[in-house]
Amino acid sequence: MTLLEQWRNYAYNEKDKGTYDRIWNAYFALEKNFYESLLSSKDVVTGTIPEFCEKYGVDRQNMVGILDGINDSLKTPNPIETMDETTPLSLDYDPEKLYYNMVAAKAEWLYTLPQWDSLLTEERRKELYRQQKNSGTIRKGKKIGRNDPCPCGSGKKYKFCHGRNA
Repeated sequence: MTLLEQWRNYAYNEKDKGTYDRIWNAYFALEKNFYESLLSSKDVVTGTIPEFCEKYGVDRQNMVGILDGINDSLKTPNPIETMDETTPLSLDYDPEKLYYNMVAAKAEWLYTLPQWDSLLTEERRKELYRQQKNSGTIRKGKKIGRNDPCPCGSGKKYKFCHGRNA
């Protein structure tokens, strides 16, 4: 079983609600500390899972979860499906993509971190927030009235053209 499969079994297959909540509450605390440190650094972080665990003070299992979470926000995604303890990894993230994905995940404890102030302007963060929120909004087009011109361009009223079969 790959490291990613182990993480997903651990994190998502717990049946007991109390244990499930404890797993995720502990993970969210580690994740917050990880992002506070990562966003504070100007350097591109590279290494292996054990090196990341030591640098960020996170156990292997939760580090795999963090890598799973950040992978879509990296400039070049890591091979998380096949990685092992010796796989060279990079945390070279796109700040806008990472912020957008945090908003999508409803991770307010992450997208409100003060470390974002030095990475993205407040205006840009608001814009990314709006973009993400609007991306899930379904907007219906204007309804065609019976007496409106038919949108096919025939010049007939809708009720005498395509509205007959509707």
